[in-house]
Amino acid sequence: MGLGKTLQAISLLSYLKIKSIAPGPFLVLCPLSVTDGWLSEFGKFCPTLKVIQYVGDKPHRRQIRRTIHEDVQNSSHSNELPFDVMLTSYDIALMDQDFLSQIPWLYVVIDEAQRLKNPSSVLYNVLEERFMMPRRLLLTGTPVQNNLSELWALMHFCMPSVFGSLDEFLSTFKEAGNLFSGSEANKANRQFKILKHMLRAFMLRRTKALLIESGILELPPLTELTVMVPLAPLQKKIYLSVLRKELQTLLSFTGGSSRHQSLQNIVVQLRKACSHPYLFSGIEPEPYEEGEHLVQDFLELRNYTYERLDGSVRAEERFAAIRNFSSQATKGVVRDDSNPSGAFVFMISTRAGGVGLNLIGADTVIFYEQDWNPQADKQALQRTHRIGQLNHVLSINLVSQRTIEEVIMRRAERKLKLSHNIFGDKDATDGKGKDLGNEANDMRSIIFGLHQFDPADTAAETINEETLEKLKSMSENVIKMRTHEPSEKDDRAFEINPDLTEGSGAVITRACDSISIDPGVDEAAYLSWVEKFKEASHSIEDVPVELERQRPAPEDKLLKREANKKKAEEKRLAKWKDLGYQTLGVKVPDNIPNQNISDSGSVQLVYGDCTDPSKVCAAKPAIIFSCVDNSGTWGHGGMFDALTSLSTYIPDAYHRASEVDDLHMGDLHLIQLDEANCSRSLDAPLWVALAVVQSYNPKRKIPRSETSMSDLELCLSKAAFSAAERSASIHMPRIGQRSGAERSEWYTIERLLRKYASLHGIDIFVYYFRRPTRQQPDSD
Repeated sequence: MGLGKTLQAISLLSYLKIKSIAPGPFLVLCPLSVTDGWLSEFGKFCPTLKVIQYVGDKPHRRQIRRTIHEDVQNSSHSNELPFDVMLTSYDIALMDQDFLSQIPWLYVVIDEAQRLKNPSSVLYNVLEERFMMPRRLLLTGTPVQNNLSELWALMHFCMPSVFGSLDEFLSTFKEAGNLFSGSEANKANRQFKILKHMLRAFMLRRTKALLIESGILELPPLTELTVMVPLAPLQKKIYLSVLRKELQTLLSFTGGSSRHQSLQNIVVQLRKACSHPYLFSGIEPEPYEEGEHLVQDFLELRNYTYERLDGSVRAEERFAAIRNFSSQATKGVVRDDSNPSGAFVFMISTRAGGVGLNLIGADTVIFYEQDWNPQADKQALQRTHRIGQLNHVLSINLVSQRTIEEVIMRRAERKLKLSHNIFGDKDATDGKGKDLGNEANDMRSIIFGLHQFDPADTAAETINEETLEKLKSMSENVIKMRTHEPSEKDDRAFEINPDLTEGSGAVITRACDSISIDPGVDEAAYLSWVEKFKEASHSIEDVPVELERQRPAPEDKLLKREANKKKAEEKRLAKWKDLGYQTLGVKVPDNIPNQNISDSGSVQLVYGDCTDPSKVCAAKPAIIFSCVDNSGTWGHGGMFDALTSLSTYIPDAYHRASEVDDLHMGDLHLIQLDEANCSRSLDAPLWVALAVVQSYNPKRKIPRSETSMSDLELCLSKAAFSAAERSASIHMPRIGQRSGAERSEWYTIERLLRKYASLHGIDIFVYYFRRPTRQQPDSD
């Protein structure tokens, strides 16, 4: 990873073209996020090749196809294409396979080729069966990730005539696929030698060690540090709660009656408890407040500048973020988070954007959570420790001690052993630990490893002084490793484990020595732990995941309150009927979906005028959301003037509601606009929602109150429910964003917006007002 595979591939294509060995066309398939990088490298090192970037939405790609067709028609050579190299992504290759498969590609380069490790995947079969590509080059940093079947898939894709069926391959090298000890190990080693010799004819390996030894590469050192972190008291309680809930499944596991999916769900929930307690619905107290209890919002809390890359970030924004972050690397310079021209932190999920990203602007990599596949984490690290890096790189892997995370980490060390045996990777585990036996089922080994957690160790409500001292010592050791400059012969991987210590300090050990800590698959220890867990469950008070709610009032008081409320409502309705008034207020929805926050719906920040949603969502139903007080006096300026300009029916409806006593805190008035009462033509249904969230009292020093968060949440729930019923989106100005101490108000509002967008599966657009750029005076 990061050792010049892209440049080597470009050199090959350039050589083939210049020497007229293969005039083209060439196809390069790669992750969408790195197509920009490929294009840049072609421009730097081979500007004579005509490169086309076939990405974008459907209309854009349609225009590219039309241009290609026109150029071919106008060309003096009917078969000559207007490009030498086409860059595109795997997904577009599948979507536009009817077009792309018609082109006779003389050479195809597939970047991050581990995508082809599954021969049953759609991509594998479409490329093999539909595309004309007699010559194939696969670029990958991990030809072996989990087993020999994945290696066969890559080799068979390249040379199907040499690498026959999977069964033949596995039967030939079956001993090599397992990690034996004793007499069986000699036979496995002989098969490894045969396999290595065979692969040399088809595989060009470019490793750090070889490049450094030959003097081609000068790379700063890399220090990998695993920090075993204890769970916080709240995390322990949630972890224990998950285990209790799934106790019956865990008991039936050894009998073979548990389904794989059930076991996997348990593991996912335990990993969530290790990551952060607020990942569980109902744990974070409401109203939401900023403070030291947060981690997800830590960067905002500390005012650290950052870039982010995940599935919600558009392609063009990804390219800009990567360029902005990676252009800051300077030899020996410590990054300054106050630098306005660049970001201090780049947040990215392990697999997002493809592992070929260049993030050499960072010199510290923190793994907050481990991937199921250890090779994915190793690839992610190479985004930083690669050609162009000028500083010593420190990798910090945070692992929750004695939990499912530690079990997964120990199993990862075993998986890396296979890659080491086949290729002799010096970057993989070096085999200093004990010989590791074959594990037929990863999930089996993970569940058996749960016995490392002590169910009785949950009594503490806060972190005690001894634990604080250990954490302080661990932090100091991490800081020391920042300035550690290892020599070529030094160990580069270490582990900080407070359990291997005397007193309050934390011992730093070599990572290879920690392999012996893994107890392996021990069914007896697991059964003993389950019995101990059952006993502890009876003696320890259970901690519910949901927060306790307020105690309900006595039944008679509730009945009396409801009767008075009903009587007042009947009296008000009778008055409205006499006046001919019909309320526009939205009732509290009765059938709100009872579900956890999901991935559906979104909150998007945009620039523009929220009273004109058609510029963001053309020809789609929309609701404009605006906050008002209960004074009955329509305001001036800002949203008030914008809504009045949109339709005078809006302030009129507000005044009318106040006159008939229909303007109370928490009310949401939904006003529908049409061609008759709107100042502009409408291409889709449009409503305006007035949320009464501020009280007004002329006797107060400041008559108008601050926004009531409880009433705002009630109005948001009504608006989101109404939007879902009408298949509409919500458009609103950014409210609650102020300087100073009130800054936390926006944090609370943003959390509420995301909550109801996800709950109802709707899109909410929050608008910034773009200030006009001040014109500079003429120089003369």
